[in-house]
Amino acid sequence: MRSDAKNPRPGQQHYVAPLAETPLQEVDAVDPNATPCSLWQEAFHNLVRNPVFLISSALILLVLVVALFPGLFASQDPSYCQIGRSRQPSGPEHLLGTEGQGCDVYARTIYGTRISVTVGFVAMILSTLIGGTMGALAGFIGGWFDEIISRVTDIFFAIPLVLGAIVFANRFAGGMNVWTVSLVLAIFGWTSVARIMRGSVISVKNQDFVTASTALGASRATNLLRHVIPNAIAPVIVTATVNLGVFIVAEATLSFLGVGLTNAVSWGADLSAAKNALRTLDKNPWILFAPSLALATTVLSFIMMGDAVRDALDPKARKR
Repeated sequence: MRSDAKNPRPGQQHYVAPLAETPLQEVDAVDPNATPCSLWQEAFHNLVRNPVFLISSALILLVLVVALFPGLFASQDPSYCQIGRSRQPSGPEHLLGTEGQGCDVYARTIYGTRISVTVGFVAMILSTLIGGTMGALAGFIGGWFDEIISRVTDIFFAIPLVLGAIVFANRFAGGMNVWTVSLVLAIFGWTSVARIMRGSVISVKNQDFVTASTALGASRATNLLRHVIPNAIAPVIVTATVNLGVFIVAEATLSFLGVGLTNAVSWGADLSAAKNALRTLDKNPWILFAPSLALATTVLSFIMMGDAVRDALDPKARKR
């Protein structure tokens, strides 16, 4: 039988059933004229979406503001002490009470931020310059120079940071200041930066763009400064960020042991003075808790930032 639906007559209209709507897979539109993102641009986009980086950045910004402008957060003089008000509990006049010498605990904690952060930044910059230079030259030049630098790095790497700093600090008869403590920490803390920079330079110097630059007539110094180091610096930035927290802890440890900044307002010196406060925590526990909390928060912030930066700069870490 002939069907009019299949074979309609001339001028006859017929009904056509609509096709079933099938969900199509969404495809991101790609602009062929768009400029590809560089490693640093992609890392920045990943960092601003990372809550760990945002939280650590906010804490570090607060620490830096406190270190630069401590007078905005504390009205008491941290060096003004009265024995008559020793170990007073928290109150309106003294927010966190007073310590054994009658000094304001809150003011000493706020003003101690400047010393600890300054030592950490100076030691980090010095160790990064020393270790980065040694590692870059060793990895790029290679040969006998690489062997010498590697053996020297192994010698310093075998010496614990705090132990080496204690031995070296005893040579300063007149006591240590911010710059000497930073220098001592940098002398014994550059090895990790040197090793990472050396390995990164070795992996970068054999890339095609370095070979092409050499074929175009670029000198070895030009390749090192313009091509190799900019592409090998990312792991060093991560290490330097983590080392900043390590140096802050090392300075506090030296001051706690009595070989660092013993006469300065620092967290380590306050912790050393609060050693005996464990027996009298019922009077004023903030003598011990305030510098400990400030130290732990600052160090944790820098370590968290280092981990976030590492995940952003290392594609393999992001995949893991």
